[in-house]
Amino acid sequence: MKKNVLIIGGGGVARVVAHKCAQHNDTLGNIAIASRSVTKCDDIVSSVLDKGSMKVEGRIQAFALNALDVAATVQLINETESQIVINVGSSFINMSVLEACIETGAAYLDTAIHEDPAKICETPPWYANYEWKRRELCKEKGVTAILGVGFDPGVVNAYAALAYNDYFDSVSDIDIIDINAGSHGKYFATNFDPEINFREFTGRVYSWQNRQWQENKMFEISRTDDLPVVGKQTAYMTGHDEVHSISQNLDVPNVRFWMGFGEHYINVFTVLKSLGLLSEQPVKTAEGLEVIPLKVVKAVLPDPSSLAPDYTGKTCIGDVVKGIKDGKEKEVFIYNVADHKDAYNEVGSQGISYTAGVPPVAAAILVANGTWDAKEMRNVEQLDPRPFLALLNDMGLPTRIKDENGDRPFTF
Repeated sequence: MKKNVLIIGGGGVARVVAHKCAQHNDTLGNIAIASRSVTKCDDIVSSVLDKGSMKVEGRIQAFALNALDVAATVQLINETESQIVINVGSSFINMSVLEACIETGAAYLDTAIHEDPAKICETPPWYANYEWKRRELCKEKGVTAILGVGFDPGVVNAYAALAYNDYFDSVSDIDIIDINAGSHGKYFATNFDPEINFREFTGRVYSWQNRQWQENKMFEISRTDDLPVVGKQTAYMTGHDEVHSISQNLDVPNVRFWMGFGEHYINVFTVLKSLGLLSEQPVKTAEGLEVIPLKVVKAVLPDPSSLAPDYTGKTCIGDVVKGIKDGKEKEVFIYNVADHKDAYNEVGSQGISYTAGVPPVAAAILVANGTWDAKEMRNVEQLDPRPFLALLNDMGLPTRIKDENGDRPFTF
């Protein structure tokens, strides 16, 4: 059994993680939460206590931490006796936090792939540029590292593994569709860190097609689906983390990711990009001040966590999987629908943060009880999806399945 959790990050996802860890602190033990801003962490601790989220009496503490400082992170892991680290900070800190976990032996979980602030859209598969370079070291030291265990990447990887293992003799296509049919009431805002959000969409779009990488431009290719609850929605082929692991870990010739965007978002994005305001490269103002345009845009946009109180509507995220079963063509849609208002009422965050924050806590529980304590580095599709999805059913993210037998809750 592993006990005691260190949460790194102070945003909306970290808030969800803290609440969910508290709801399961009988298994997970003491909780520490750390970020550059200890004030944000204090606010999260207060939220957990005010909502009475702690299942049993226990400790929850806030700390200030620069997670790029490996030594400081090692010290905090040791000080808090944390055996599980859930990294939901900026993806720029992944490798530093992973190094600290390797040094201390703590299990490492994150929700997104590592990024270099100076680079956008590196050579695929993206995991091979950073995290996968530590696979052998994790195995040698017996350190459990579970990569990309949010919703997408994360739950959708588990959906892919479930379909691949249980529903098909062979799989030809996995299309991951992410639709946010909610409304935050702002003129323009992003649902998570604007800097990370825009970086996803300014580079090349990589997809895995015919067992090779294909490049496209953002908003070049779209599809329209009539989806459960949210109805007819248009989504655009987008580069995303899970394509880069599923394509390498499952024998599937076509893996693509699609994200829904409204016309207003596309128009504002196009203007910002055309003006050079989404560039990650520094420029000098007339006064000689060096600034990074993308960071300036981030600074003037609403903090994603501030959107939660007024957010309404639902999300629909899932995998359309096609292949052959018993000699016949088959298609299934495995998905989840989440409600923004329900998420806010429970933990004080909007639905996007909720869908990203609940899964790493489910994974932490499975690491704590030994089910997913792999003692090496794994992506989610390399682990048994059933206990993970079963936990999520009970933790607020139930799975549904739609196929030739109808649309129904998935039971385990």
